[in-house]
Amino acid sequence: MPGRESVGIVGHRQPPSSSVQRRTFVTVLATTAFWPRAARAQPAAGVAAKTRRIGVLLGQSETTRNAQARFAVFKQSLAALGWVEGKNLQMDVRWTGGDINRAAALAKELVALQPEVITSSTTAATAALQRETKTIPIVFVAVSDPVGSGLVKSLAQPSGNVTGFVDLEPSLIEKCLELLTELAPRVTRVGIMFNPDTAPYANVYLQRLQTVSPRVRAKTFAASVRNEADIEKTIAGLGQESGGLVVMPDSFMGVHHRATIAIAARHKVPATYFAEPWVLSGGLSSYGPDVEDLRRRAADYVDRILKGAKPADLPVQQPTKFELALNLNTARALGLSVPQAVLLRADTVIQ
Repeated sequence: MPGRESVGIVGHRQPPSSSVQRRTFVTVLATTAFWPRAARAQPAAGVAAKTRRIGVLLGQSETTRNAQARFAVFKQSLAALGWVEGKNLQMDVRWTGGDINRAAALAKELVALQPEVITSSTTAATAALQRETKTIPIVFVAVSDPVGSGLVKSLAQPSGNVTGFVDLEPSLIEKCLELLTELAPRVTRVGIMFNPDTAPYANVYLQRLQTVSPRVRAKTFAASVRNEADIEKTIAGLGQESGGLVVMPDSFMGVHHRATIAIAARHKVPATYFAEPWVLSGGLSSYGPDVEDLRRRAADYVDRILKGAKPADLPVQQPTKFELALNLNTARALGLSVPQAVLLRADTVIQ
């Protein structure tokens, strides 16, 4: 994936010579939760002489290229802050593969190692860690509803040993539905796909659709799935009735993203996802947060905790950068003509 380039409050760079064109829009958020990077680039005096230990529990599959790339961003960000694995940092890393039972076992295993801080991704992985420890600091990313899931007391005052970065907020489901119907105006029924075991926050999103569905003239329904057979059955049904698909942020769906994209293509069902990597893998469109930015910010919190900060004093933060991605090859295969207005809004265009 080409590297991102920040060029001011709102701007763009010249498209690269490859078939992926990218425009980057950056929103700058002033917050007391961040210190100037230059001031914190090196560990405090005496820290470098001691190896610090952190745990990492990732809700994705270790074999997924996108998940590995995001984890690499996290490690690079720690290194930029002075924490280098094998030098002054030891990392114990575990991957759940989107399996909640495996998440519980690995959370117990990591807590038993007694790291100074644990970082996690996905709601299921973070909840598993919280059940195992109320004292070891936990910094999460890719959690959609930390208050409703019982992970923190409030965003401003997490209260316990857990804090981190929300990947989405409920209004994004509306934007994804609107994007889908702009790209495929003939869609009359849209399935909102998720696994209820790994996306317990689904109702938060589904409730928002009660107001947007009449506006986009498409009926929506909760398409809960627990295996690839369920995914196949749901998408096949949509393909028979001018249907479309919106895939929720969900570790299970992330693990099965290639199968989902292939099934949607086979049944000619237009779909919108919440992250750009889906589009790079052949999905039609996506709208969601810059997930790499969330990893960089998570490294920032880990750094602060290693230097003495308490999770309860670090507010849970929401995403500040969002990306719209389009795959014109997929649009053509589906017989769709992308409106110019949508094309101009896109940050990434694959053609």
